[in-house]
Amino acid sequence: MLLSDRVTGVGVATLGAFAVYGGLQQPGVPGQDVGPSVFPTVIGLGLLLCGALVALGVGRGFEAPAEAAGAEGPNTVHPSPPRFGELRALLPPVLLVFYVLAVDRLGFLLTAGLIALALSLALGARPRLALPIAVLAPPFIHIVFNGLLRVPLPEGLLAAPW
Repeated sequence: MLLSDRVTGVGVATLGAFAVYGGLQQPGVPGQDVGPSVFPTVIGLGLLLCGALVALGVGRGFEAPAEAAGAEGPNTVHPSPPRFGELRALLPPVLLVFYVLAVDRLGFLLTAGLIALALSLALGARPRLALPIAVLAPPFIHIVFNGLLRVPLPEGLLAAPW
């Protein structure tokens, strides 16, 4: 069964709204600015935003153009062979080991950027989408963990300006 992007996006946004609601119901911790409500609220807001973007069709321009309709019909999908074949399944654990070995020397921002770029390209993203993800995602994650959750991340070669 195939669901439209609008239905899927609304479902993800609804899940995000429930996560935000549940996170805000958590009691605060006396004497601390950050309590148990922060993480589910941040994740819920992310789900809510991503679900809304999917439902509204934002990003469809980044998808590869559909092949000409063949004899099977206009909705037939012909997947292209994966770039790395079955070896792509090994990429997450390899990148996790890379993170552990490299984060102290390179720092979080560079290491996370390289990982985001490698994963995006391995999963088939075009470079014009993979590069902005690799540049924008690590600072956002750094702000959330270092600033909001107060989890220190290694600075390495490139210290965060904030």
